[in-house]
Amino acid sequence: MKIRYFLGLMFLSVSTVFCQDNTSNEEFIAEMKTDAKENLLDKWYPLAIDNEDGGYYSEITYDFKLGEKHDKMIVTQARHIWTNSVAAEVFPENANYLQYAEHGFKFLRDVMWDKEYGGFHNLVSKTGEPIAKKGEEKTAYGNAFGLYGLAAYARASQNEEALELAKKTFYWLEEHSHDSISKGYYQSLNMDGSPIIRDSSFDSTSDVGYKDQNSSIHLLEAFTELYKVWPDDLVAERLEELLLLIRDTIVSDKNYMNLFFEKDWTPVTFNDQSKEVIEKHYYLDHVSFGHDVETAYLMLEASEALGREDTEETLVKGKKMVDHSLDNGWDLELGGFYDGGYYFGVDKNLTLVNKNKNWWSQVEGLNTLLIMDHYFPEDEYNYRSYFNKLWEYTNTYFMDERFGGWYEWGLDSRPETKDDLKGHIWKATYHNFRALINCMETLKK
Repeated sequence: MKIRYFLGLMFLSVSTVFCQDNTSNEEFIAEMKTDAKENLLDKWYPLAIDNEDGGYYSEITYDFKLGEKHDKMIVTQARHIWTNSVAAEVFPENANYLQYAEHGFKFLRDVMWDKEYGGFHNLVSKTGEPIAKKGEEKTAYGNAFGLYGLAAYARASQNEEALELAKKTFYWLEEHSHDSISKGYYQSLNMDGSPIIRDSSFDSTSDVGYKDQNSSIHLLEAFTELYKVWPDDLVAERLEELLLLIRDTIVSDKNYMNLFFEKDWTPVTFNDQSKEVIEKHYYLDHVSFGHDVETAYLMLEASEALGREDTEETLVKGKKMVDHSLDNGWDLELGGFYDGGYYFGVDKNLTLVNKNKNWWSQVEGLNTLLIMDHYFPEDEYNYRSYFNKLWEYTNTYFMDERFGGWYEWGLDSRPETKDDLKGHIWKATYHNFRALINCMETLKK
């Protein structure tokens, strides 16, 4: 990753530090290549390819066999396309990856795209019949990933039809989801693409009708990928809009992201209510360390893609988010990022409210910690030591020595989940593969 506008002399110290540890970096690269290829890609593909009904199977058991439930979500389907498209670029000697990506592209084009109203259905049955769950008929988040997978496949394959569908998705979001007044995007959409208007009939724990950080950061990610293959002025404008919205509004003055928002980007919070009410609404209002660490990287990637002159400001904001997560959400004994915390009332100190550790937060942590070490090698946080500890932790508590792949939850706190599904509509290959290949690239610098 290149940052054009940054503390000039730091590049010299970065090079020096990495050269001194070259052998160690090579060992890490070798381990990560094995984890990405043999313990991830080879386990999932072609196992997950549904040659009967198209697209990819959803449920993969703990011992890498097909599960029973295979409803197909646009997010998972598109992530498989992205993974295989990038795998085709990283491992060009294997022509199968591009074929696996093409297989998924056809399913998005022929089945998941709504031919009546446009946009991608959020969920369909194994055979492709739309499953219209109330409040989730269509989402900005789902369409963002559809665009993300298509853009990567278009780049890897030079398939113009895929690029055209990516553009079509972007314009569909522009017409239906984009808020031209308050900026950003509406997440919850009706079947016809119109935003769902939240009113008093909604349960207080429901997220339907709110704007949110999660769809925003993944729209940012998707537009970054699209801009790389289609440097269109409107794409650049929306990418910049999202970057500044996330960096300067969604990220709080305490250096973590608020999660859900009213239309005008007023945060949804239950901070002034009882602890019981706060706990009841945990999903809507807490500090998510994994998302903060991931977003530090996504903002940096977007800023670099745009060639912005304030990339240093974005990098520093991301650093503060990572530091906040290390200070408040890091397991000091075993390593790893906890799921979430909360600032109760006027408390200045954060309280950990969920000490479970999920897989995606850890792999995103690996990626971002290495990036922070790359740009701040002499920093008092010593990000490389955190990275080393996190790699040790994930190897011990997340990587399955019996059957390969990653558990969903760290076995240090949830050992009972070791025989849970390895794959479902919210867990596939994208987080792991992206983080591993990014780490490999950073370690080569």
